[in-house]
Amino acid sequence: MNSTNVCNMPDILNTCDGKQRRVGVEIELSGLGYKDLVEKVAHLLNGQAQEASRYVTRMETRHGTYTIELDSDPIKELDLDDERLPDSLRELSGQAMDLIDAAAELVVPLEIVSPPLPFGELEQVQTLVDELRDAGALGSREALYYAFGLQLNPELPDLNPETIVRYLQAFAALYNWLKRRHQIDISRKFTTYIEPWSNRYVDRLLEDDYQPTLSGLMHDYLEFNPTRNRALDLLPLFAHLDKPLLDQYVRDPRIKSRPTLHYRLPDCDIDNPDWHFSTVWNDWVVLEQVAANASDLAELKALYREARKFSLHNLTHNWEDSCEDWLADKGYV
Repeated sequence: MNSTNVCNMPDILNTCDGKQRRVGVEIELSGLGYKDLVEKVAHLLNGQAQEASRYVTRMETRHGTYTIELDSDPIKELDLDDERLPDSLRELSGQAMDLIDAAAELVVPLEIVSPPLPFGELEQVQTLVDELRDAGALGSREALYYAFGLQLNPELPDLNPETIVRYLQAFAALYNWLKRRHQIDISRKFTTYIEPWSNRYVDRLLEDDYQPTLSGLMHDYLEFNPTRNRALDLLPLFAHLDKPLLDQYVRDPRIKSRPTLHYRLPDCDIDNPDWHFSTVWNDWVVLEQVAANASDLAELKALYREARKFSLHNLTHNWEDSCEDWLADKGYV
C-alpha cells in the first residue's frame, strides 16, 4: 500500500480501562447491485453472509459483524406478498418488486456498516474501499441526487465532561478546515445532514472558562442543536450517557446509544481515484491530536475567537487558510 494512504494513529489509542479504542465506519455507495455488493464484500472480508430481512444482510467476519443494507426503511419493509393484500395484487408482486428494486438501487444508497473496529485494524476498511472502487462502486459525484457519506463513530478515550468538551472545542475550531479538506460535493451541500452547530452554541463552547458538568454540557448542546442533522452528531453519545435527559429535547427511534461521537461530515467519493478512506480518517486524527494537547487547543481557540471579530485583517483573510497555516506550523499537517 502506498505510504501516503496509510491510516495514521492518534496518540491516545486506549480507553481509560486500557482497551484499544474502536471506531465504527458507515460507507454509502451505489454502482453495484445489492446482491453483487454482498458477494463482493463477503469475498473481500472472507465473511459468511446471512440474510436478516429484506435488503439487510449480516456478515460474520473475524473482525465482527458487518451489515450491508439498502438505506431506506420504506423499501426494506415493503412486502407485496403480505397475505392481507388482495390476491390480484399478490399475483403481480413479483414483477412489481423487481421494478421497485431496480429503481431503488439506482437512487437509494447501499450502505456498509462495520462493527466497532480497533483503530489498529482500519487498514481493512482502506483495502475494502479501494477494491470496491475497482469493482465499479460510485460515490457522491456521480449524480446530483447522490448525497453519499462516509461516517465515523470513534470511541472516546473516556466519558468525563472535560474530555468530551476538548473534542467538541477542537471540532468547532476545525470545522471549516475539515469541510474544505473533504471538498464536500454539491449533492451533500444541498442536504441538511451535515449542518454546522449553532453559532451561539459555538460561542458558548469556546469560552475560556467553559467547564460544564455532564448535564450542563448536554443542556447547552441540546438547547441549540436538538437534531441528528449535524456534521458532528452528539445524540448517540447523549443517549448512552443520559437517555431521559436527551428525551426531554429529542425523541427519535433512529438514535442508537453508543459511547462514541458520530462524525457525519465527509462525502463518500469512492469512484474518485485520488480519494481514499485514509484521507478522511487522517484528517480526523488531526482533530484527535489537537484535542489531546491542552496548550495547542487553548491557542487554537484564541485564534478562532480573534478570527470571528470584525477587523481589516479578518476581511482580507479567511479562517480556513489561517487554520491550515497554524496546523502546518505546529506539525499537525
